[in-house]
Amino acid sequence: MSKIPFTGKSPQARQQQQVTSTDPLQPAEAYNPEHPLLEDPDALAIRLVESEDFLRRNKNVLLGLAAVVILAVAGAFGYYMWRSSQDEKGQAAMLRAVSYWEADSLQKAMKGDGRNLGLERVASEYSGSAAGNLANFYAGAGALKEGKYKEAIDYLEDFSSDDLLVQARAYALLGDAHLELNQPKEAADFYNKAANHNANEFFSPGYLLKEATARELAKDYAGAVTAYDKILNDYPAAAEAAEAKQYKARAEGLTGK
Repeated sequence: MSKIPFTGKSPQARQQQQVTSTDPLQPAEAYNPEHPLLEDPDALAIRLVESEDFLRRNKNVLLGLAAVVILAVAGAFGYYMWRSSQDEKGQAAMLRAVSYWEADSLQKAMKGDGRNLGLERVASEYSGSAAGNLANFYAGAGALKEGKYKEAIDYLEDFSSDDLLVQARAYALLGDAHLELNQPKEAADFYNKAANHNANEFFSPGYLLKEATARELAKDYAGAVTAYDKILNDYPAAAEAAEAKQYKARAEGLTGK
């Protein structure tokens, strides 16, 4: 350890200040033991020496920790750049597939045209990106049209959206797929989710009517009556209200009311 230099706050200096001070209102000793590093440079010097010694003894560990932090930051940045690149490529691949979809060329939209990827491959190769997520929605709807109901469910269950209307539509399509698989209870539950996901007068009445139909198929007549009632009470001006009133009477008869 190097010798601590003589400073204005060293013991010798403080002794000199105590002897030469002539102002009776000025404290002879300004040192505050509660804050030694702020008040006493000697204590600070000792602490610096101890820190240097700690750094020498733990140099390898500290360097290792620094390397881990640098690698983590670099990895996170690299992953972000890769995700951005994947999404851009996926969006470009989606353009042709969606154009085929809009032209009612379902086969090319789903499978591609030999040069451009179809929705199925965009969904698998760009999974985790926004483009891959959207491809799941389109591919699920396409599989439903093709009568591939289990595949439709797989695609649609992998889809999620912050757009409340689109997410509600995905729930309704899941309901359609389960209904086609003769799973009316599961279908009714998805129709219910669709109806209550951002409930609105434009789409919710139709989803509720589907829910009621599915519950009747599942012999859950009380549940069907509840769905019909929701249409009549919450959406009395909807076009579905007349059907709900008619079918509700039938469902009530089946429940024995």
